[in-house]
Amino acid sequence: MADDRRRPGSERQRSRVAGPPSELGAHLADLRIARALSVREVEAITEKAISSAYLSQLEKGRIQKPSPRVLHSLAAVYSVPYEALMERAGHLSPGEGKDGRRRRLGTFAIDDLSAEEEEELLKHLAFLRSRKP
Repeated sequence: MADDRRRPGSERQRSRVAGPPSELGAHLADLRIARALSVREVEAITEKAISSAYLSQLEKGRIQKPSPRVLHSLAAVYSVPYEALMERAGHLSPGEGKDGRRRRLGTFAIDDLSAEEEEELLKHLAFLRSRKP
């Protein structure tokens, strides 16, 4: 019987099925999948600054608080604000805007998205991209 880890594209979904991911880990997996990248492709893009094994452990929630350097690299790869990843990792406290509302440094530039809506949009985008040939 073939090992799922060796099938093309299987590592794009592996973070979803291998244990309960942390909030940060799940978010990073969603970002990676939404951009149709494998963990090995992220490793190559970062010039091995982030190994595929480390990213896999991070997405699965086995690593809870990656270094700011790692988050900076991932923010660049996924084109998301570095501060948003720092906040999710617990390195920064959530900020508040001038009107007293929590200022969310989210993936999307739409100001009125809740965190749950943002997550659902990422999942939907990953689904749509997975259907492309």
